[in-house]
Amino acid sequence: MKIAIGNDHTAVELKNIIKEFVESKGYEVIDMGTNSSESCDYPVYGEKVGRAVASGEADLGITICGTGVGISLAANKVKGVRACVCSEPYTARLSRMHNNTNVLAFGARVVGSEMAKMITEEWLDAKFEGGRHPWTSRTGKKEDAQYREHRKAVRKRPGNGRKQPRNL
Repeated sequence: MKIAIGNDHTAVELKNIIKEFVESKGYEVIDMGTNSSESCDYPVYGEKVGRAVASGEADLGITICGTGVGISLAANKVKGVRACVCSEPYTARLSRMHNNTNVLAFGARVVGSEMAKMITEEWLDAKFEGGRHPWTSRTGKKEDAQYREHRKAVRKRPGNGRKQPRNL
């Protein structure tokens, strides 16, 4: 399995640690950069990883910036990418199991190297359960209509106890 990894200037050191860790687990790593600590634009590297995953060049992707948020937003702009920022292992595992994420993001200024390894390991080991939340991977108008019908049914449940948004 191939894993694309990309980062900005704040995460060069952590990227190298995670790259080595992922390779030690038997994965092939495609390093999308950057390898410089000079200031750079994280969207470039988020998009590179996203495109590698969406095109099939890589099976999964890992993105790292200061917080993980910006680079994940950039990756998510690529059609077919489902990136999730995770700062602890439980969310990483469930993002794969329930939402079939294909790009993991975390922040070099948020998590240390050992926590980043734990997050990465949980995410890589988790498998999508399928069918739990079918609307998370919808791709067309038919699926969007099914999602709207699902949300209407949820809003109509007696005893729901909370106000629901009117428009989706």
